[in-house]
Amino acid sequence: MMKPVIETTPMKLTIIFLTALIGSAAFVHADERYSVRVPIANIRSGPGTGYSVLWKVEKNHPLNIVQVKGSWCRFIDFEGDKGWIYKSLIDTVPSIIIVKDNCNIRSGAGRDYPVKYTSDRGVPYQVLERKDGWIHIQHADGDKGWIHGDLAW
Repeated sequence: MMKPVIETTPMKLTIIFLTALIGSAAFVHADERYSVRVPIANIRSGPGTGYSVLWKVEKNHPLNIVQVKGSWCRFIDFEGDKGWIYKSLIDTVPSIIIVKDNCNIRSGAGRDYPVKYTSDRGVPYQVLERKDGWIHIQHADGDKGWIHGDLAW
């Protein structure tokens, strides 16, 4: 039995390249959750460095991307605030942000586990694991623990 010969044309190479690009982490899709991957990122009023800095966010801050314009992404955060961030400063690492004050971060997934420390509203964490409504988290400084999903966005 003869194997078919696959002919490569410039069009086929372009399609292969675009398929690889779309599947890569560098390609950002609107209406998806991303997180900040650098220690501190500027949030701007528009898509470029000529726009004013509205505020700064820290590593693991979750963002819902709603628009992509060139190398810039417009997002909505957990408070409904909108801003622009440079595309290379975000990644698809799962993250959450605390939505209440004085939340207990526990040593295990349940209220019976001891409290390791407390965290305030607006503190972002990387998600390590999810289990029965609980989220195993890690702060950028290395602190780990478990928090109930109702306390996070």
